[in-house]
Amino acid sequence: MAGNASRGRRERLRAETTAEIKNVALELMASGGPDAITLRAIAREMGMTANAIYGYFATRDCLVTTLISDVYTALANAVDAAWETSPSADPATRIQAWAGAFRNWALTNPQGFRLIYGDPVPGYRAPEQGAAPDAAHRVCTGLTALAAGAWPYAQSFYDGSKFEWSDFDAGLLDKVRPAFPELPPAAVALALRIWGHLHGLVSLEVYGHMRNQTISPEKLFHEELTQLVRSLGIPHQG
Repeated sequence: MAGNASRGRRERLRAETTAEIKNVALELMASGGPDAITLRAIAREMGMTANAIYGYFATRDCLVTTLISDVYTALANAVDAAWETSPSADPATRIQAWAGAFRNWALTNPQGFRLIYGDPVPGYRAPEQGAAPDAAHRVCTGLTALAAGAWPYAQSFYDGSKFEWSDFDAGLLDKVRPAFPELPPAAVALALRIWGHLHGLVSLEVYGHMRNQTISPEKLFHEELTQLVRSLGIPHQG
């Protein structure tokens, strides 16, 4: 029993230290930019030796990969929850719920947002399978699900469009086409249009560029989404 208790204590302490390392890394990035993430700087902030921190992460890139995976997973969980609790028969509400969850997550986790959507960490080399394939897949398919719900109303606006599958990244198509085999290439363009509207305003807000422009960034964001939904001819069921 004593051995089990000792092992449990070590595991708990290791988990706590690992979490602190990740938090410090994001704080360093927030104050000094992505190139501020170094194992030596983290060790210095935590009062550890550089050799000790290597026992948790063998390289800086291993740490960054873990951070990216954690951040994408947190984001995917947030937008998936908003999607699942909104009515399936109301694509307008689903778009607004998903987008609102994305904005709320980004404002609550600005360092994480900047890590995955801001400037890349200099010299970082992702593993061959990618940093967070499952969570990134969930975010991409979530966006495409928004477009799929809107497509019955919006497809007339894309009549005669020249979009082809070759216009889009093969990696993106590998994620979304199996999940939505019935959608045409123009629907992927619609998903990217939705993404551009919500991501653009959120990025401006996270990076502080809205402070001198409006005192109501949330109102601006939701009004932009409302106008986007209207422009696509999507009725609001609520």
